[in-house]
Amino acid sequence: MSPPSAVGARSPARSAAAGVYLPALVFEIGIGAILPVVALSARDLGSSIAVAGIMVALLGLGQILGDVPAGALAARLGDRHAMLVAAGVAAATLATCALAPSLWLLALGVLATGAANAVFILARQSYLTEVTPVLTRARAMSTLGGVQRFGTFAGPFLGAALMQVAGLRSVYWLAVVTTALAAVVVAVVPDAAGAHVVRARQAAKQSSWSVLRDHRQLFATLGLAALAVSAARAGRQVVLPLWSEHLGLANSTTSLVFGISGAADLLLFYPGGKLMDRRGRLWVGVPAMLVLSCALLALPLTHSLAGLLAVAIVMGLGNGIGSGILMTLGADAAPPAIRAQFLAVWRLLQDSGYAAGPFVVAAGAALGSLAAGILGIGAVGLAGAAALARWVPRWTVHANRTTRRRAGLRDDGRERVGGPGPDEAAPG
Repeated sequence: MSPPSAVGARSPARSAAAGVYLPALVFEIGIGAILPVVALSARDLGSSIAVAGIMVALLGLGQILGDVPAGALAARLGDRHAMLVAAGVAAATLATCALAPSLWLLALGVLATGAANAVFILARQSYLTEVTPVLTRARAMSTLGGVQRFGTFAGPFLGAALMQVAGLRSVYWLAVVTTALAAVVVAVVPDAAGAHVVRARQAAKQSSWSVLRDHRQLFATLGLAALAVSAARAGRQVVLPLWSEHLGLANSTTSLVFGISGAADLLLFYPGGKLMDRRGRLWVGVPAMLVLSCALLALPLTHSLAGLLAVAIVMGLGNGIGSGILMTLGADAAPPAIRAQFLAVWRLLQDSGYAAGPFVVAAGAALGSLAAGILGIGAVGLAGAAALARWVPRWTVHANRTTRRRAGLRDDGRERVGGPGPDEAAPG
């Protein structure tokens, strides 16, 4: 029989997850819709191409700057209330972008939107960790990752359709509406974290920086692995359009290849999460990074549309099957009493990797050629796979069957008689 805790938590978790997946979807649709519009808005206000690129980067910079304050806010207010605050702030900052008469105000709005997005991302990850039984944690996290990706995939299409009717700035108002809808959904779903959880978090008055100090060995090992994985994933989004342009393909063809790769990305997120729950995290994390990295390394060998498309599909499949792996590992390693502060540092490393990936490609291109930059980010991905293989078994009992048996768990993750609780981390 299943442990009582797992059985009892299953039904409430399913109903409470509606307060995460649906708002995550509509929130990310809005963020995805504005991604291609920020640069166009900057150009419309008279910026150069270089400044327009910086405007887009401000969204990611704002997210990095918001990661640590997000942990403090979620710890103080609770995950659900932090999501509501983040949605309210995001609606205001997106409206600022829509009405911005100058580049400086647009830049401020974009930067603040990135910070609000950081709060929303961290709070929903922490909230989902709270309401989901550990036996289905990976499926929950991979589904969250898949929902986020679908939102950012669908958002630009909705934004493009709206622009044809109502103009460029209307896309920001679309994002305001989706953000408000996300807040409404979060507001009507009752908080799954009990009063004892809230009291325990408030009693653990640790800052994110003290969490970083106390868990520095974990962050210096598994955290750096997460940074490398994030960098390789971000690099994928840069190298595909650049190599397509290098081959002399039309812009419309480049967009089609990128879209097909994104569609392949959405196919395997749930099977990947299910495999992580049944077999362990390494069964997905390492193969996903190997597939993605090998596809990156193969990209400079392509010289035609057919070859580029084949590699792009393999990249999408490799990236997609690993959907949610970093969120799952963060949830596994996070101590429950300081989960929000821990995940803030984890997200800081993860987002820093996303920001660093394109710079690896750019540095390689500056030193030699675009192919050198692509090979560089592929090597980073291989390093990430090796780091996962080395450090995941140390920091989570759910790395594979061996770590589960050592921790007193059965192969399916359930507790053996006399074993530890299923949410306990492997000893360091």
